[in-house]
Amino acid sequence: MDGYTPGEQPKDKGIIKLNTNENPYPPSPGVQKALSELDFTRLRLYPDPVGTELRKAIAKRHGLEEKNVILGNGSDDILSMIFNAFAGENDLVASIDPSYSLYPVLAEIQGAAYRKIPLNNKDFSLAANSAATAADAKLFLLARPNAPTGNCFPKEDVAALCEDIPGIVVIDEAYADFARDNCADFVNRYPNVIISRTFSKSYSLAGLRFGYALASEEIIAGLMKVKDSYNVNWLTQLVALAAWNDKEDHDLVVKRIKKTRGFLIDDLSAIGFNVLPSEANFVFASPPDGNGKGYFDALREQKIFVRYFPGKLTGKYVRITVGTSAEMKRLMEVTRSIYEK
Repeated sequence: MDGYTPGEQPKDKGIIKLNTNENPYPPSPGVQKALSELDFTRLRLYPDPVGTELRKAIAKRHGLEEKNVILGNGSDDILSMIFNAFAGENDLVASIDPSYSLYPVLAEIQGAAYRKIPLNNKDFSLAANSAATAADAKLFLLARPNAPTGNCFPKEDVAALCEDIPGIVVIDEAYADFARDNCADFVNRYPNVIISRTFSKSYSLAGLRFGYALASEEIIAGLMKVKDSYNVNWLTQLVALAAWNDKEDHDLVVKRIKKTRGFLIDDLSAIGFNVLPSEANFVFASPPDGNGKGYFDALREQKIFVRYFPGKLTGKYVRITVGTSAEMKRLMEVTRSIYEK
């Protein structure tokens, strides 16, 4: 088994790091306050094993009940729970392709079969036969917005998948806060749906590791049976609750990133890049010559790290995290020097 390869974490502080979709801005003032007032003696005690206070807060905002929420050590932990609960040996797991490369790894760990459902070649949209192709899957995963492409499949198309696929449907909403809408309301409409979220992107807490899932009471109960006893530590619960309650700051940061994303798409398009419509905190862009690897290497020489995904379709592109305005300015300076000779 090859395993999952996380994005590179360079140590050189002079590098502009646009390769792992981290938030370029610091955590909210509420998080900073919670940490400054931290009672370190509390660390001697075990945390609440199910994160009651945090579950209640998350459920309330989503118009759900505590029993519809489970917490995880990042959304990858949520995904691991889902596979442990619902994907056994020789079961079929399906997902779109290209998408999050952790999915097939988790399937292989479980001894499950994995079926890739190709997206349309031209625009990475959902294929018309997606539901039929996944109809016999025990578990179907859909990243929305998708990674690494950044496009957001129409909500009505996703609803149709939830209706037509009898198995468990996981909608991975790691980037949903940057999109025009989300599917959290599907929890009350479809008993087979799980919504997965993370605090690594829009909440600037990638280093802390926190995620959660929304689903029916029955599904959450099943996930509770397979989770680690204390999978979310006390410090994470404290900080995540502070971030969740600091909604005004969160929404301002998201708005700022979306605005910068628009400028980046326009700037790249103006010099001949093919940029997919993005509703995430990154863009998936192909340079004028269609040589994604060449662009990746050229940026790296200038200490700008982006992400490259080899493959027949993805190899033409690079994925660029939306950074600060200053970082985007430097990115465009280097990019223009490469392609406007």
